Amino acid sequence: MPPIPSSCSCGPFQQCCTMPCWAVGSGNTATVSSSATDSLWSWSSHLTVCLLDNTDPLAKVLVDLPKNDAKHGCGCCVRPAFGGQDNKLLEKSNLLVQAQAMDLRTGLSPWSAWEPPSPVLDPTVVLQTTKIKYQRQIAELKDLSGVLAYHIIELNTILKAKETELEVQRTRLASLQGQVSELEGQHQQLRGQMKGLGWGNSAVKLEYDALRDCYRCRECELRREVERSQELTESLVRKKAKAAEYKNYQNERFKRAKHDELSRQLKKVTNETISIDIGPEEVKPAKGKGPSQDFTKLEDCEKPGKRPFRSSSATSMTIARCVDVFKGLFDYRLKRGNSVSSRLESSYGYVPACLVACLPSFISDIQEAHLSEVNAVKFCPSSTMLATGGTDKLIKLWNVVGGRLESVRTLEGANGSITSIEFDPMGCQILAASYNKAVQLWKIEDCKSRETLTGHTDKVTAAKFRSTRYQAVRGSRDRTVKEWDLGKGACCRTIDVCSYCNDVVCWENIIVSGHHDKKIRFWDSRGPRCTEVIPVEGKVTSLHISQDQMHLLSCSRDNTLKVIDLKMNNVRQVFSADGFKCGSDWTKAIFSPDKSYILAGSSDGTLYVWSMENGKLVTSLPGLHGASVNAVAWSPSGQHVVSVDQGKKVVLWK
Repeated sequence: MPPIPSSCSCGPFQQCCTMPCWAVGSGNTATVSSSATDSLWSWSSHLTVCLLDNTDPLAKVLVDLPKNDAKHGCGCCVRPAFGGQDNKLLEKSNLLVQAQAMDLRTGLSPWSAWEPPSPVLDPTVVLQTTKIKYQRQIAELKDLSGVLAYHIIELNTILKAKETELEVQRTRLASLQGQVSELEGQHQQLRGQMKGLGWGNSAVKLEYDALRDCYRCRECELRREVERSQELTESLVRKKAKAAEYKNYQNERFKRAKHDELSRQLKKVTNETISIDIGPEEVKPAKGKGPSQDFTKLEDCEKPGKRPFRSSSATSMTIARCVDVFKGLFDYRLKRGNSVSSRLESSYGYVPACLVACLPSFISDIQEAHLSEVNAVKFCPSSTMLATGGTDKLIKLWNVVGGRLESVRTLEGANGSITSIEFDPMGCQILAASYNKAVQLWKIEDCKSRETLTGHTDKVTAAKFRSTRYQAVRGSRDRTVKEWDLGKGACCRTIDVCSYCNDVVCWENIIVSGHHDKKIRFWDSRGPRCTEVIPVEGKVTSLHISQDQMHLLSCSRDNTLKVIDLKMNNVRQVFSADGFKCGSDWTKAIFSPDKSYILAGSSDGTLYVWSMENGKLVTSLPGLHGASVNAVAWSPSGQHVVSVDQGKKVVLWK
């Protein structure tokens, strides 16, 4: 709005002023000065501009008012006083201004629904018109308020959805912030671990460098020790060679002294006649006096009879001939009954029958025979040869020469660990049981596996030759005992048992099996059923029958050995000792060849020998076994004992 003229102290639209300040007079006349005229025109121009700016239709009336007044007077004067109509116009103008102010307070435009005034400006009409106008505006406002309320509801719905979405976003943001915090914590932890690992690696690197330096020092020390060991070994070998030479010298002296003694005794014998009477059942030397009764001569062992010889023939006897004479005397009946092969005798030599077994007292030789555990050992019945078998799937043949074990040959071809070894009665073949569910038959001369006996579904723990027939008996952990015809190469009988079989022995028509269920069972080849069951107090680990087939020896895990009388089928004796402990399920115990002693190995590597006569412990031999003794064997001559253990060793005792 343009500025109000300075001649007016109050605005032209103030409610306190109903007439302009320049309207002065009394009655129907008024005197107006030139300055008042100027003020009037200034106010009129000011009001005109204001009304034109507000686009008020009443402006034309107010604008035309001065012009109409000017028609009745000069340009320098105005009507001396306003008439009644002019006063009404001013009042209406003032009312309009008040309504405009009210509209401004309510936010409505006073000219939005303006209608041209009636020619007669009656206040009642104007008020009525204004009322109608405002009622119309109120109705419009109500409609508008309904529309706005609907919009408000929609906007509230949208707002709630937005708030829900915002809440979800805030929740997600909080979750992500938590994850970020957790990942930052893990990151810090991993950084700490990385630093720790870095420090650890540095420490390990330093330790590695120190160990490498130590290793180099130890390697140098080892090299020096190896050189020193070689020097000591060479020195020891030289000492052993000297000791062997001295021992050979002593043996040679002993042999010469013995030869001289025999020569002197033979000279005494030549002065007397010796009569030897050999029948098919007994050997009767002729009666004589002195030492002549201890020496006899038999020219032909195959033809028994009486043949005296004179002193002239005795003068040509040598030591070797005397030994042959005693061989013929002691083994005459054996040669007649069994018809031992002459080829076998020439190949391996002939060993006399044992009259008195010698107790083992010292170690004669030690050999590390196999690459791993040694499970079985057996002497050949017709020579000084023995066989060992181990978990390295090899069977090694040894010959006892001069108190030493000499390796003869190695039998290969087994597909599993050897558990049992048996020579045939002639000593030409070996039967070996193994873990590969089979038994293999080797011929010693050509070292070839002649036959593989199969049919079991589990480990074969024992295999034995039958003495009266060309058959073999096998025991297995598959709870069966099988008889095998070696001539036909087929199984001729299967015996089903309710327990594992750990060992078997057989003679004539009888088969005896030792089992895991602490029982010893007897079977007759001519019948289908078990003929006898003898219970023991532990799992049976081995069985051994005496040469006279009168007694059976069993070893069990209750750390006892039992002798069973085969005539009465009962336990005759029980052997045990402090410190003796059965080391495994296949620990073997045996009779001596003359059935005077019982021998077994313990878990601590000690050999125990009991007397068969009184059942007492005769001796215990600690030896050099560092592991449990698995098996033992006594030579047919009774002079040597061999023991094998779980530590690869074979020990020869004498």
